Amino acid sequence: MPRTELTITTPGGDAPATLHTPDGAGPWPGVLLYVDAGGVRPTMHDMAAHLASLGYAVLLPDVYHRHGTWAPFDMRTAFGDDAERERLMGMIGSLTPDLVAADAAAWVSALVDRPEVAGNRIGVTGYCMGGVLSLRTAATLPEWVAAAASFHGGNLATEDRASVHRLAGRIRATVYVAGATDDRSFPDEQKQRLDAALSGAGVSYTLETYPAAHGFAVADNPAHDEDAERRHWDALDRLFGATLPG
Repeated sequence: MPRTELTITTPGGDAPATLHTPDGAGPWPGVLLYVDAGGVRPTMHDMAAHLASLGYAVLLPDVYHRHGTWAPFDMRTAFGDDAERERLMGMIGSLTPDLVAADAAAWVSALVDRPEVAGNRIGVTGYCMGGVLSLRTAATLPEWVAAAASFHGGNLATEDRASVHRLAGRIRATVYVAGATDDRSFPDEQKQRLDAALSGAGVSYTLETYPAAHGFAVADNPAHDEDAERRHWDALDRLFGATLPG
């Protein structure tokens, strides 16, 4: 799939990103893909390319751009190495709600301005922490986001005052959330809390639990599950096919 290197200006400085598109002339529906905790790396480029092959123009931004040129993580060992785990958790923690919202506006603006992208209503998907970013983007930019997905997203509905489920009333997008049966970061009480928030806000949504572990959709994650990954691609294609401009 064709890949274009981009630099996007954000309130926090210039950020690298890539745009992945299908073969052919286009334009195509636009999708913003949020990485998991490991950030942009070859696996995430592969996922953006696969989504592009389904007929979408996919923007993959570096959400950690404020950290400069950071060393990639090996997701097979990052959480087992104390120093790497500390570095990873520090980078995750740097993504405050205000910074996420500011960057989201830059990502979406850059995406809809591309000639490869059809219309000005986009889809968003995210993995692990990217699931939170996906739903927060839908709530922050409801006029732009037509569909938002979260796969094995963690801490989507905590008791924290800044928890993203508290923004459900701002969401106009169609929402798809897929949790995992084995996932301490999104236990049943959070599923119930998110379900109640989305339902109470009148959001059109689907909330499912895959028989897999946290990280099921991402190939370099130790918990990767091929069946669950295929199921997630099918769900994404149905979601975006039903909601995004042709």
